[in-house]
Amino acid sequence: MTRIITPLAAGAALLLLGGCELGAKQSTQTGFRGAGLEQIVDVSEIKEAAEIPAAPYPLPPDGGPTAGQSYQNIKVLSGLSKERFDHLMAEMNQWVAPPAQGCSYCHNPENMASDEKYTKIVARRMLQMTQTVNSRWASHVKQTGVTCYTCHRGNPVPEYKWAIAEGTPTPGTILRNKHGQNTPNQNVGYASLPYDPFATYLAGRSQIRVASSSAFPSSKHIVSIKDAEKSYGLMMHVSGALGVNCTYCHNSQSFRAWNLSSAQRGTAYYGIRMVRNINEDYITSLQSVFPAYRKGPRGDPYKVNCTTCHQGVSKPLGGVSMIAEAPVLRGVAPAETPAGAAAVPAAFAKPAAMTGRK
Repeated sequence: MTRIITPLAAGAALLLLGGCELGAKQSTQTGFRGAGLEQIVDVSEIKEAAEIPAAPYPLPPDGGPTAGQSYQNIKVLSGLSKERFDHLMAEMNQWVAPPAQGCSYCHNPENMASDEKYTKIVARRMLQMTQTVNSRWASHVKQTGVTCYTCHRGNPVPEYKWAIAEGTPTPGTILRNKHGQNTPNQNVGYASLPYDPFATYLAGRSQIRVASSSAFPSSKHIVSIKDAEKSYGLMMHVSGALGVNCTYCHNSQSFRAWNLSSAQRGTAYYGIRMVRNINEDYITSLQSVFPAYRKGPRGDPYKVNCTTCHQGVSKPLGGVSMIAEAPVLRGVAPAETPAGAAAVPAAFAKPAAMTGRK
């Protein structure tokens, strides 16, 4: 009997351990000793830096005739010099267009001024979006900035995107839930959490609030306690998208306390609002432009989340900046804070006023 039980026990132990992440880890202490404040990195999960393509040719000097003077129907970047405009178009060929199509992916080669292809209309709006990200959301992208390549990586459609979930295939079971739940899903780390937190937090403007200052119902609970599941699902997504654990932003002694959090939490705060701005103003607004095959199961266009840019690393492209080769994409700094980009809660600077916002 012992000979039978021992192998079974060993097999059961291996099965349980299969749920753990085995292998070497790197640990960095981020708080007081004994408080469990450490940033842990699974070495085997570290993503290799993406290969960044060289510029098609050196960036030409600015000046000379403008794109608007040289070409017809230039509705965006018309004031950019023709030489710089041509250079950007060559870069976009590398960053976005399928190699077999090149310029014809967006243009009719017989009439380059024509707007007959939806991809040209979308590309215009994406150029404006990129300028907005680099200028109005420098609180998140800092001086590194983004280009079309940050998300597209040579693909006409970014590899990592989302649309509103179709819903559970068995609505009469316990799985029935407005946003789907109890079905292992990669978006939330294969946990039994609502697997579509994006519609609530990255397209909508719902509060991301989990912890209250009180154990009892009170006005300090901005959202229902049950919404903690959706909030946690979003945090699982952020963790996987950046390849970090919770203590990258939060202090495990008090997840809600801004004054104990790292500076990265402030960066993430603006990042979430930046993604909302992108999805609401630059992608959803193009719903009537996108063809059906570029939309999700419920007819909404594919949108962005944290993985779209980060792709498993805390800084997209390993922190390498490409903006110097496309300076026009920096845009123009706004005169005031954009809508939806309220300042980080005062608690981040003033320990006495803790808000618990994310």
